[in-house]
Amino acid sequence: MPAFVMPALVSVLASALLATGGLTTPASAAQTAPIASAAPTAAAATAVRVNQLGYLPDGPKRATAVSTATAPLLWQLRTAAGAVVASGFTTVRGADAASAQSTHQADFSAYPGTGSGFTLVVGGLSSPPFAIRAGLYDSLRSDALWFFYQQRSGIPIEASLAGGAAYARPAGHLGVAPNKGDTSVPCQAGVCDYSRDVRGGWYDAGDHGKYVVNGGISTWLLVNSFERAKAKGTDAAVGDSTLRIPERGNGVPDLLDEARWELDFLMRMQVPTGRPLAGTAFHKIHDVNWTALPTRPERDAEVRELHRPSTAATLNLAATAAQCARVYAPYDAAFAARCLDSARRAWTAARANPNLIAPDSDSNGGGAYGDSTVSDEFYWAAAELYATTGEAAYRDAVTASPWHTSSGALTAFGFGWADTAALGRLTLATVPTGLPAADTARLRASVTTAADTHLATMAGQGYAVPLPSTAYYWGSNGQVAGNAVVLGTAYDLTRQPRYRAGAIEALDYLLGRNALGQSYISGYGTQASRNQHHRFWAHQADASLPNPPAGSLAGGPNSGLQDPVAAERLRGCAPAACYIDDIESYSTNEVAVNWNAPLAWAAQFAAERP
Repeated sequence: MPAFVMPALVSVLASALLATGGLTTPASAAQTAPIASAAPTAAAATAVRVNQLGYLPDGPKRATAVSTATAPLLWQLRTAAGAVVASGFTTVRGADAASAQSTHQADFSAYPGTGSGFTLVVGGLSSPPFAIRAGLYDSLRSDALWFFYQQRSGIPIEASLAGGAAYARPAGHLGVAPNKGDTSVPCQAGVCDYSRDVRGGWYDAGDHGKYVVNGGISTWLLVNSFERAKAKGTDAAVGDSTLRIPERGNGVPDLLDEARWELDFLMRMQVPTGRPLAGTAFHKIHDVNWTALPTRPERDAEVRELHRPSTAATLNLAATAAQCARVYAPYDAAFAARCLDSARRAWTAARANPNLIAPDSDSNGGGAYGDSTVSDEFYWAAAELYATTGEAAYRDAVTASPWHTSSGALTAFGFGWADTAALGRLTLATVPTGLPAADTARLRASVTTAADTHLATMAGQGYAVPLPSTAYYWGSNGQVAGNAVVLGTAYDLTRQPRYRAGAIEALDYLLGRNALGQSYISGYGTQASRNQHHRFWAHQADASLPNPPAGSLAGGPNSGLQDPVAAERLRGCAPAACYIDDIESYSTNEVAVNWNAPLAWAAQFAAERP
């Protein structure tokens, strides 16, 4: 099933955060006390948890060891040949609420050397090997974006671009038998009496559905990462001919080419002029019934349907199309103009139809993506339209929104497809506008305040995760990566090293410095996820099919245990350990565009040379 976070959890869990913090124990045990075993679900993991990819020479270099010792332990950094090149003593962190483990931290940031095959030995136990080098994140930057090419609908995935014949496949959902669409898709009964060409776009997650609200935030993050890089002068790394996509060499930055594949789809989802609810956007398009696992896209025989328009989808279109108009203008003026026209029509339609709410009950064959609060989407869309046009009407919509001054736009729980006020806040804090200087300064301060909250959360934990211990729900890894975006933006605004360090340490968590010693990114690390929930990358279910390509992010620990495999095999898990690398565990191990998008943003940030 498609990946989604239930937004109500954010408000429900927020109060719990106030009572949660890292615990410490007195330093009284002997230094030689044994390191405790890992959680039962990760018995193969070493008790010394590191970023299994490695560390940047000029970045933070910290690790976590699981140990019941209450006195510091000796740590040693060893080369591949076994030579000790740095040593020191751990800091005792004690009980970690999220993992239910007793932890120590080792900090070897002062080590100036580089190389590969390093190990960290704590209390006589060794970590997995890792590298220390500049350029560490260059491949992850490309692979996290490569994910989107391989998720494309409506185009053949070429072996020469996709990493070999195993990943190649014909175009899916172009109306070629047995497919029923997506070139002429009817509406659900009672929604409309016509069909639409909604080909293209990205498959949302492990299924074949395409959802405007999830596509919107994902597109925004990719385009925002390019807009940010261009402002910083680092956009050449994602420029033309930098990615493995068919459009390379066309004179347009490859990252923008990839995002355009989704933008074209989003605009196809707009209700045409002359039809009821013209200018709004259909909420989603997917199969009438859930397909079996596995099912190759080109062999999906299910009927496809358009689901009724929603205000949230319409505002996602308005926001992303307005952003498109601003960022694509130097490369394709005609496309930028088309984006702006679509954005204006969507905004007008949303204002005229503010209560088209997608119901939570519409979940057969695809995720519901219900969202009953759309004031945040109105704020986000207004912010993008104002940043692009400078027009007073959009400025007034921005300043009249309660989200413009709300402290809830950026929270410790991060942002997501149902909570988008943060996107408007980030745009207004980073893109020059005509807002008063004092207002812009306040918006920028809110970003750094949110980043400081994330740093404080990290400081209170054994694994330094920018996520409260009560927030391990569906898609928690996407929330971690999203909070890295906030930390990275705070660094851009202030150049304060602590924010850069925080953003990079968020990647440490995703790459193995966590409760399970698990890299959640396929192809990266000695114990990396490889059986994510997906209907084509389904080697665990069908040996003729591939595992997910390198750079695919698993959803991550989810204390809700909302699938049968997780419910059976993870019962009693600590929140940060509620994960299993099994293709059937869709609530902990699915992939999704809205999780890989912030990963791509964070990897691009980490890959930049300061």
